Amino acid sequence: MFGIVGYGAYVPRYRIRTADIAAQWGRETDGDAKGTGLVEKTVPGLDEDAITISVEAARHALARAGIDPRRVGALYVGSESHPYAVKPSGTVVAEALGIGPHVHVADFEFACKAGTEAMFCALSHVKAEQMEFALAIGADTSQGAPADPLEYTASAGGAAFLFGRGEEVVCEVVATHTLTSDTPDFWRREGRKYPSHAGRYTGEPAYFEHVLGCASELLAKSGASAPDFAHVVFHMPNDKFPIAAAKRLGFTSAQLEAGFLVREMGNTYSGSSPMGLAAVLDRARAGDRILLVSYGSGSGSDGFSLRATGALERVKGRAPSLKSQLDGKKIYLNYAQYAKYRGKYLAGE
Repeated sequence: MFGIVGYGAYVPRYRIRTADIAAQWGRETDGDAKGTGLVEKTVPGLDEDAITISVEAARHALARAGIDPRRVGALYVGSESHPYAVKPSGTVVAEALGIGPHVHVADFEFACKAGTEAMFCALSHVKAEQMEFALAIGADTSQGAPADPLEYTASAGGAAFLFGRGEEVVCEVVATHTLTSDTPDFWRREGRKYPSHAGRYTGEPAYFEHVLGCASELLAKSGASAPDFAHVVFHMPNDKFPIAAAKRLGFTSAQLEAGFLVREMGNTYSGSSPMGLAAVLDRARAGDRILLVSYGSGSGSDGFSLRATGALERVKGRAPSLKSQLDGKKIYLNYAQYAKYRGKYLAGE
């Protein structure tokens, strides 16, 4: 049996209300923010980036697994906000966690599915029995240009999953599938600070064609149908897309509820669907089947059919749940503070 042996997530304490963003640009609160499902979003602190978020999420995953970090054979960080253009994020994360030096490290980029891309590769190493454990992380400090609709949703957070095999598995991977095409709905050129997007075309043919296509093939591979799953997690760029995708595939709102975090924290891009999975594992019970399908602009979807095992309940209390972090101490910023924290207005720009 192959699958997840430890998982963890992390979100910053800082928040900004979407009403404050709307007020900054003289817009109604229910204007550009309408349909996002958001009242507020997470914001990284001045000393936080995709690396520090990755470290915190991974510490929780390792704590739940209860293994010596030196047994980890690979560490992959998926993000579209790596702090360095040339220096890898993964080497810093590995050093901070006490992993290595005999470890394979790589950074991944594929827009919002960089996190599941890392998960896919980490799982493959373990299935091939090339190593005992492999760690995959999806983390972002997402950016949206001032006054752009993305500014209402682009948030910060991350999730980490340690893959292994045998009796230590808390969530078995039953089947996987990937669907990829050249669909340019969202991009950022070298040297540009903020991404560009194709507006409504990010839904059709981009998001829905890939998510629905990947999920349909995954269900077929699993020999299952929508009612067989206790939970479903889709990429959450806004409030509408995952709900619409779930409905078209025959899933109910109850199946989507546990991992539907966009309402509480925003779109963490590479961490979006991985964080949804972390939230689901916090609530899942032995035998629960879980469907996870990511989406990354450019474009592609990774899908995982999962089943929780009896070992899951034993590890939950070893690290804080994602819900406890979302509901914990919050520090609210006004727009001026938010702009400072995100470096939106720097000298010479």
